Amino acid sequence: MGDNPFLGVAFHWIGGLAAASFYLPYKAVRRWSWETYWLVGGVFSWLLAPSVLAVALVPDVAEILRAAPAIALLWAYVFGVLWGIGGLTFGLSMRYLGIALGYAIALGLCTVFGTLMPPIFEGKFGALLREPSGRFVLLGMVVCLGGFAVSALAGSRKERELTADEKAATSAEFHFARGLAVATLSGVMSACFAYGLAAGKPIGALAKARLLAAGRPDLWQNLPVLIVVLWGGFTTNVVWCLWLNRRNRSGGEYLALAPAPEGESGSPASLPANYAWCALAGVTWYLQFFFYSMGQTKMGRFDFSSWTLHMASIIIFSTLWGIALHEWRGTSHRTRSLVVGGLLLLIGSTLVVGYGNYLKSLAPG
Repeated sequence: MGDNPFLGVAFHWIGGLAAASFYLPYKAVRRWSWETYWLVGGVFSWLLAPSVLAVALVPDVAEILRAAPAIALLWAYVFGVLWGIGGLTFGLSMRYLGIALGYAIALGLCTVFGTLMPPIFEGKFGALLREPSGRFVLLGMVVCLGGFAVSALAGSRKERELTADEKAATSAEFHFARGLAVATLSGVMSACFAYGLAAGKPIGALAKARLLAAGRPDLWQNLPVLIVVLWGGFTTNVVWCLWLNRRNRSGGEYLALAPAPEGESGSPASLPANYAWCALAGVTWYLQFFFYSMGQTKMGRFDFSSWTLHMASIIIFSTLWGIALHEWRGTSHRTRSLVVGGLLLLIGSTLVVGYGNYLKSLAPG
């Protein structure tokens, strides 16, 4: 199958929707500590869903991983470990800032590092500046960062405009300074996922050969790479969550619910329901990279730009979720206008990046 950048953009939009939605099922989990539900969901995100889908869609996954160069496996795993730091602090960003602002800050930084570092290290950045197609891709990234800046400005205004009670209604643990620090760390370290995918390209090449030999689409060539990168992410997260379980004495929650807080009302909590909600959150989380891997195969020679598309798509849909969940209720008309302006810039950025990739697909060679 040939390059098709605008189809790639559509895949990235679907992945962005999945990424922006995955945290919502966790809100239905009751009487479990954060570390408990994060790890249970992570088993589905980082181990089960990647392995099951790769085995179902790619022939001889185990053989591909055995035949892959050791250095590719090592660096894909190491970058996955580093990405895991960003991933676990990403959940804390949601706790302290809410969905809209947490995504905007963390993913804005992640966009810069994840998009630019691979072509810089490969010595291709100068070529981007010389080619019209490359300049369009970089322009799209700049527009994306503009959307991030406008969204962050809206979030800052929200922090000043809302009362403490109104902030708590959208994020019970809202804390702007703490959330900003955590989101910054998360954004920088989360970019390591893009480095892991770049390091795992030899694995993807082996998978592509197997897929084509079996008469299957090469859309799924990067699924075995995701397995390795996510092993690294699982390592970081399982160590951190189990340590928190021990420190907070919450390890028993995997087998029983914590005592109900005094005066708790609403529907009764159940252990099977908690596991089901975590499974839904975990699989939804993985689907972002399932569709990312498909979109990346359609972007052609500027496949590194997939990271900008992915980040922009996540912020687009997280902003829409923030609006749907009334996170901006109580803010001024100017603040809500900034939210809309940031959203339009982000949508525009994905189209500009897609057009740059389209121009590149027309060029010979």
